[in-house]
Amino acid sequence: MTRKLLTGLSSQAYEHPFDRKALASLQNMPGVSLLLKKINEYGIDRLLRLQSLGSEIRISPRNFPQLHQAFVETCQILDVAPLPELYLFRGTGNIQTYIVGVEKPLVGINLDAMEWLDADELLYIFGHEVARIKSQHMVYHQMAIVMPTLKNLLSSTTLGVGGLVAGGMELGLYNWRMMARFTADRAAMLACQDIDVATTTLMKLAGLPDEYLTTPVIEDFLVQAREFASNNFDSVDKITKILSYTEPGLSWVVMRAGELLKWVDSGAYDNLIQQTNLKTSEEPEEKEGKTPEEKEGKTPEEKEGWNFLTSW
Repeated sequence: MTRKLLTGLSSQAYEHPFDRKALASLQNMPGVSLLLKKINEYGIDRLLRLQSLGSEIRISPRNFPQLHQAFVETCQILDVAPLPELYLFRGTGNIQTYIVGVEKPLVGINLDAMEWLDADELLYIFGHEVARIKSQHMVYHQMAIVMPTLKNLLSSTTLGVGGLVAGGMELGLYNWRMMARFTADRAAMLACQDIDVATTTLMKLAGLPDEYLTTPVIEDFLVQAREFASNNFDSVDKITKILSYTEPGLSWVVMRAGELLKWVDSGAYDNLIQQTNLKTSEEPEEKEGKTPEEKEGKTPEEKEGWNFLTSW
């Protein structure tokens, strides 16, 4: 399959509205800038990089050529340069990937992902990670990574930001991190350029190996994903929702698949992939006779459910 190189691609072209709103809310929370400053002072970025450099195997064209080639192709398709370093780690028995490093990002992938995913599916999984670089949100993503470690410190006066967790910053951070997955899944779809590949990758993330991915299983998964995306869960308390997807063992692949299918079904993916010049994504001209939603700057997706926390 020959995939289109999306030269000049901007993350704003595929950014999920829930991601945009959640990030704006996070950035407006008191104390966030101070926390970022303190994380920088303590050298968290360097520490996270050193953990990978000192304990994981760096991937090269020589030692793991298929893995390296898929990573290179992903970065070429999504127009991400320079090429980040890629590392292989053992993991805990399921597909795992990560990205760290604000100034000099590196991507990690575990042995299970390398063994479970084929060359096309690797494009999806890598696209999901390098999307963080495209969006230039690595600093917030990295803050979410270290938040569990800093939680106790945040409640004291050691860092000068006592009470921020109780004030909602941690929940706001986890809310944004979940919403950012929707944007990353769209970038992953642009990398593999095949909804069938995206679907099987997400199913493998849910724990299903190849031998179980039969046509009936895949078809039923798609039905389930579309049903989830179309339902409202207003009876679930807001905090319960947030805490449910901060659980480390939950990947929420059905929810993520549902949101991705909505984007593809809407035609937005096809419109983007067929553009001949991605560098000229200017702001649209003002139109006469705008609808109330357009006057508020809302996209059709936002009109359907601007606030994710009250719509699922």
